Amino acid sequence: MCGIAGEFRFDGQAPAADTMARMLARLARRGPDAEGQHADGALRLGHRRLAIIDLSPRSAQPMVDAATGAALVFNGTIYNYPELRAELISRGHAFHSDGDTEVILRAWLEWGEACVERLHGMFAFAIRNRDTLFLARDRLGIKPLYFSATPQVFRFASTPQALIAAGGVDTGIDAVALHHLFTLHAVVPAPRTIYQGVRKLAPGATMKVNARGEIAQRSYWSLKAQRPAMPKRAAEWTEAIHESLRQAVKKRIEIADVKVGVLLSGGLDSSLLVALLAEQGVPDLMTFSVGFEDQPEERGSEFEYSDPVAAMYGTRHHKYLIPNAEVLRRLPEAVDAMSEPMFAQDAVAFYLLAEQVSKTVKVVQSGQGADEVFGGYFWYPRMAAETTGSALARFRKHYFDRDHDEFLEMVQSAYRGPDHTGELVAAHLTEPFADEFIDQVLRMDTTMLITDDPVKRVDNMTMAWGLEARVPFLDHQLVELAAAMPPELKLASEGKHVLKEIARGLIPDAVIDRKKGYFPMPALKYVRGEFLDFMRDILDSHACRARGLYNRAYVDTLLAAPEQHHTRIQGSKLWHLALLEFWLQKHG
Repeated sequence: MCGIAGEFRFDGQAPAADTMARMLARLARRGPDAEGQHADGALRLGHRRLAIIDLSPRSAQPMVDAATGAALVFNGTIYNYPELRAELISRGHAFHSDGDTEVILRAWLEWGEACVERLHGMFAFAIRNRDTLFLARDRLGIKPLYFSATPQVFRFASTPQALIAAGGVDTGIDAVALHHLFTLHAVVPAPRTIYQGVRKLAPGATMKVNARGEIAQRSYWSLKAQRPAMPKRAAEWTEAIHESLRQAVKKRIEIADVKVGVLLSGGLDSSLLVALLAEQGVPDLMTFSVGFEDQPEERGSEFEYSDPVAAMYGTRHHKYLIPNAEVLRRLPEAVDAMSEPMFAQDAVAFYLLAEQVSKTVKVVQSGQGADEVFGGYFWYPRMAAETTGSALARFRKHYFDRDHDEFLEMVQSAYRGPDHTGELVAAHLTEPFADEFIDQVLRMDTTMLITDDPVKRVDNMTMAWGLEARVPFLDHQLVELAAAMPPELKLASEGKHVLKEIARGLIPDAVIDRKKGYFPMPALKYVRGEFLDFMRDILDSHACRARGLYNRAYVDTLLAAPEQHHTRIQGSKLWHLALLEFWLQKHG
């Protein structure tokens, strides 16, 4: 797990070492263990290392093949690298290191662009060979890959901030991305970002850039949500998912030369991970939980659920209780760590938890993805119950943060246009190879929406502390199997039925049968007191007014009744506005 960067010039100039140094400085927290650069003519590659596999200098990056001159920078983990390494050795390749980095390089030398289809894991990487740059991103977009392109230069990096540090990036607001941001609770699907001059490679895609600056992209993976030709009984589906999840968890604990822990929230998903790891005999299992002060309306921690799981399996459990005053004080740091704006208020919780966990381990498993893959959110059954209207109408009614008319009311005239998000979602929901409407919804959530919400959030907040987060529920083989399962096996039992069946007897019934919860953040959930003052100061600031983004009448309406304006999935509309403005003030 690392930070990567590169510069490919088309104007006859050589990429400068100091430009790369500025980019790498913005990636330092992602890779605190080492830094490296490699220059060859029109191309310069940079890398910040978090050493997880093969801790020796032999796996340092950029990695260069002496015979061909091919050079690689890589961020992520390849879980099947031992098998690929053995196959490549049988094909005549000689290895000089013991990690997964060299396996990618030699897989590319052996199979070319098709190498990505053999990689099982999370990754973003770039390989330069002769006058071509090849880039790739994993199937579910767990690892980020941003780029900027002009007629003079192409740059890529793990964060937009690294690209901006290099200079020459148009940081104006992308009006289409803005529409997505405020409709899909901060999700801006690839290739767009909130910046006009920064784009991101889509999940499951590759890109080639040649010496003339010509760019070609292709998708190498897509998800089908169709029933198999030979129907399975419910018990067969349960056993198949159970075994696939076992394997996903096992891979993510075995492939590391450092200790691996678990972020234990007290919910079904992370508790099940603990049970499956214990089931496989993992010694000295470490678990980590965070909690906050209570509010009159809500408990601030889930320790009552996480403690019994830790006790049941005898884990070395770590609990952190964060005062509410600390949450607001540290919020600006969490916003600094956001590569793109993130509306979810639990971002600061993950940031503060990751800070503590990173003092003990360098790798953790986390439960992100289970709700999207296995239908755990309350809006899925509501969508399924809709029997009339288009797929877009059924989805919009229960999911969009704002309808298009409200968006037009919110922004000033320069940012008004057609219903970009409606068009995008309608196109995704009508893609082929999905049997039912809910199959279409879950597939879109898993392959597009999740990438730029919980997955990106966890990557940003853990990597801000040099902590690698692994997400077994987003193992692509498990995702493919789950996508073929009948929706009723997901939506039953108020969601995630199949996971609840697997968990029965492995974790306490109280954890399985509890009402679906969300990371409790009372200090940021209730729009009052210091939190309200914080948002009012941001939205009334000179910078916000001068930006000319929001319609002041809309802002004043929200400020007049801050706890009365919520999205369909219970987000604070006022927080959305304040967060984007605060992020823009900190990130330009």
